[in-house]
Amino acid sequence: MAEQKRILFAGDPHGDFVPVIAAVQTYQPAAVVLLGDYDLKKPFEQYLEAIMDKTQIYWIPGNHDFEPALHHHNLFSSRLADQGLHLKVIEVAGLRIAGLGGIFLGRVWYPPQSPRWQSKQHYLQRKSQNARYSELSLKYQSAIWPDEWEALKDLKADILVTHEAPRSHRHGFIAIDQLAEAMGVRKVFHGHLHEHYSARIRKGIQVFGVGNAKVADLSGNEV
Repeated sequence: MAEQKRILFAGDPHGDFVPVIAAVQTYQPAAVVLLGDYDLKKPFEQYLEAIMDKTQIYWIPGNHDFEPALHHHNLFSSRLADQGLHLKVIEVAGLRIAGLGGIFLGRVWYPPQSPRWQSKQHYLQRKSQNARYSELSLKYQSAIWPDEWEALKDLKADILVTHEAPRSHRHGFIAIDQLAEAMGVRKVFHGHLHEHYSARIRKGIQVFGVGNAKVADLSGNEV
């Protein structure tokens, strides 16, 4: 196994898992990390059955993984549910990988604007007089919440994987840069915007955008 291919990163499949399966079968990495937007019409593991016993599979959710409800169920109730990286740091093949799934939602927080709500609890408490707010809707569950972002900043990692992009992309967010800097990461891999590119942000952090249904190695090279 080539050193730079011991971990692979898969951009938004949107139902097309052929490239990530082929990459795993070819390079036999220790792990593969999927960056969200799966569009699952059946349970997640059924798409990845061919590589389930060949590599460790990790993932973060994208905005498409919350609506419709079927997509959400087929991800968060799948056999791979426990392999989610969102708001976690996990050591994978000798590297600490942190995950931040979801998107910035204007009705919650859209940096650099100030948050409308600090936390899910804050939102639900203010809305609790209306019975329909007893639980978060799937739309609100897809949001990046300020308190969870702050908690992740206190952790340390080598690599940060996100669905949203940092400011290296024209549609990126400074909050992702700030998170990467605070965590001391050396690399950021993101999906969502369907573009394959590499860039650097402050403190020499490398950023790799992974294209739609594309796969990249640890150096950001498409494989």
